[in-house]
Amino acid sequence: MRPATPALLAVAALAAASLTACGGGSGGGDPDTVRIAYQRNTDNKNRIADDYLAGIKRQFERAHEGKKLELVPVQAAQADYYAKLQQMMRSPKTAPDIVREDTFLIKSDIKAGYLRPLDDKLAGWKDWKKFVPAAKAAAQGEDGRTYGVPDGTDTRGLWFNKEVFARAGLPADWRPRTWNEVLDAARTIRKKVPGIIPLNIYTGKAPGEAATMQGFEMLLYGTGKDPLYDPAAGKWVTSSRGFRDALEFVRTVFAEKLGPDPADALAPNVDGRVATDWLPSGKLAIDLDGSWLGKYWQPGGTKPWPQWTTLMGRAPFPTQHGAAPGAVSMSGGWAWSVSARSGKADLAWQVIETLQTTENATKWTVADGQIAVREDVAASSTYLASMPGVDFFTGLVPYTHYRPALPLYPQVSSAIRDAMEAVTTGDATVVQAARRYDEELTAAAGAPGVTARER
Repeated sequence: MRPATPALLAVAALAAASLTACGGGSGGGDPDTVRIAYQRNTDNKNRIADDYLAGIKRQFERAHEGKKLELVPVQAAQADYYAKLQQMMRSPKTAPDIVREDTFLIKSDIKAGYLRPLDDKLAGWKDWKKFVPAAKAAAQGEDGRTYGVPDGTDTRGLWFNKEVFARAGLPADWRPRTWNEVLDAARTIRKKVPGIIPLNIYTGKAPGEAATMQGFEMLLYGTGKDPLYDPAAGKWVTSSRGFRDALEFVRTVFAEKLGPDPADALAPNVDGRVATDWLPSGKLAIDLDGSWLGKYWQPGGTKPWPQWTTLMGRAPFPTQHGAAPGAVSMSGGWAWSVSARSGKADLAWQVIETLQTTENATKWTVADGQIAVREDVAASSTYLASMPGVDFFTGLVPYTHYRPALPLYPQVSSAIRDAMEAVTTGDATVVQAARRYDEELTAAAGAPGVTARER
């Protein structure tokens, strides 16, 4: 298991205290009960995952007489969910049988001994050939074995309010070519439409991986090739010129008051406020965010908002200076995995097969606003007609990047968020924050695991 930072230890302690609320034991000693753990949204109006899994439970129990599927929701912000899940998987007494894993954590959880390889199950499963290769690779360990079945992916870009843009004199077909054009649009909105938050970029510790991936890495990966991890050298990269430039963008947003108030930006539930308050109420003009936002606004979503289909525009996020290919996206995804401490792997696999029928996979992809990872789902008329903009976000796949899903990545991500928070609050200059990042990275990886590179 990777070394724990003080912050992670504190969260783990909280997780231990919360285990009673999450339920105990892998099905208790009941060989006929499978327990499945997943993240429940902190917004009590958002029950997309709960509703979907309730349907899976009914299907599974009807098809498997005498068997039970027990749902184990873990209601927590993303970073807390990761810590609680890992705490649960440490002991056979608390380990669920099936867990919903963010793919960026799979390799670290494999290293910690938390997950069971699924190759023996996949070998006889005809649906596995329908998954796109990139999705399969995201669920692989460094040993080449597969430890999860992906249930979708995502891409990221700019969402913008066309009505606010019109008031600011900005075009409805906005396509920024550089970072400066994004900032200039935000400055125009601040000047011409007072009272509106010009630009949201996720930042700091509390928003968790959303800050690292949707915020910083969307910037960093537009500065040059392999800016975070050098696969040819097998080493992590310390703060380069591109790294500092990305921090400078974040600093500029908050120093010039182009973003939310820092207290709001650094809150753990900021993503929920963006999706269900700031955007639907017209309080936010530009949002650097994910392909899934429309799921909140669809009929039956957390915040039904019929006007979004005409009010919200979409644009690719540009590279720093407009260099080829001209656009950047980041992709991630989640997977269903079997706990290494489950004594019911065969029955757990049957649950995953139920989750991944074509009909159920399509239903989940549509309900959760995901980008399809299965060829049959991607070709489905239900998927293609599911949400305005699905074609736009699917079209960003050629420009997308995946995080280095290595055991050290969670610590790298944490160090990035520390640096972001320091420049957001003004507690450190860009140079100071970058230096602290280098120190944290070097301490985590050891000098042989880090290489410096200037651009």
